[in-house]
Amino acid sequence: MANYYEILGVDKNATQDQIKTQYRKLARQYHPDLHPGDEAAAQKFKEINEANETLSDPEKRKKYDFELENPGMGGFNFGGDGGFGGFGGFGDIFGDIFGSFTGGSASSRAEQNKKGQDVTIEVELSFLDAAKGCKREIKYNRNEPCSACKGTGAKNGTAYTTCSTCKGSGQVQYVTGGGFFRSISVKPCSDCKGTGKKITDKCEKCAGKGYNRTATTVTLDIPAGADNNSYMRKRGFGNASTVGGEAGDLIVVFKLLPHKLFKRKNFDLYVEVPISFKTACLGGKVNIPTLDDVYELNIPEGTQSGKTMVIRGKGIKSRNGVGDLYVTIVVEVPTKITKVEKKALESFDGELELKQYDKLKKYSEAMDSLYGKN
Repeated sequence: MANYYEILGVDKNATQDQIKTQYRKLARQYHPDLHPGDEAAAQKFKEINEANETLSDPEKRKKYDFELENPGMGGFNFGGDGGFGGFGGFGDIFGDIFGSFTGGSASSRAEQNKKGQDVTIEVELSFLDAAKGCKREIKYNRNEPCSACKGTGAKNGTAYTTCSTCKGSGQVQYVTGGGFFRSISVKPCSDCKGTGKKITDKCEKCAGKGYNRTATTVTLDIPAGADNNSYMRKRGFGNASTVGGEAGDLIVVFKLLPHKLFKRKNFDLYVEVPISFKTACLGGKVNIPTLDDVYELNIPEGTQSGKTMVIRGKGIKSRNGVGDLYVTIVVEVPTKITKVEKKALESFDGELELKQYDKLKKYSEAMDSLYGKN
């Protein structure tokens, strides 16, 4: 029996909020749309969903905890006469117990299986659009639910009858064995192909498919802070179901273009700012780029190359938090100087003492110590 607490990485006494937070974290990490072709990630994502389905429901979690602590008893309520009490019969017992551990009852699973496939597309965003948020019109092709039959495949959306084999559930339950050793499996109904309905007259517009291939346009309101490989889900804008259920979702994965000045980590921004040798020595003010305007930063005297200064609140402003701007100072040495400039520089350097260079002084002392000169 799988340990759902270990799968989600939470304690057995975890609160519902803790379970929800951990589930969302893992679901984002292992979502199949972000790991195409990775079977291990897909399996992990499935396990995470199964664990969350049980632990997020207080009743299912209660039954699961009982089974975890009492292996083999299945959460059954034994009556005084040695029979089963509090249930409507073997069908209800096994439907309830197995429904708890495999994602709900047969009818609820049938509804889930009717959902159409998701459509995943990649969209490029400029660095600034992703950081500040923007609106983007997306065009793509999908199987759109047929408007003439409302996705049923039946003429006028009414020319069908309920399947007599599965009673409209779309699934048939098979039981083998007996007593405690009974095995139950649920499979799509072969008579209606899992739809729960039998079409008596096909829709002329979609030829009974329930959908038509169409070009679709949707406008996305992308919030500030979108990051590389983050994604948005637009419910109901994926492919239509082939069995009359709800349409799948549109999943838009963002790819960020690099910026000439900025780099980012979460909501924090990073920028390297070159300054002259004179500014490094004497100090001064330099203009720093931010997302919205220019920020005037004061450079202290004797600033060293590589020094990082933090400007609070000048990173990405999103509904999930506000980042900071990290400014790394780079002292740039002139690549070419004239004879006059060289002479002036030599004169200037000749006036300086070793103690005025903190790092150079320490380096010189370490070198002398290494070779026993002091």
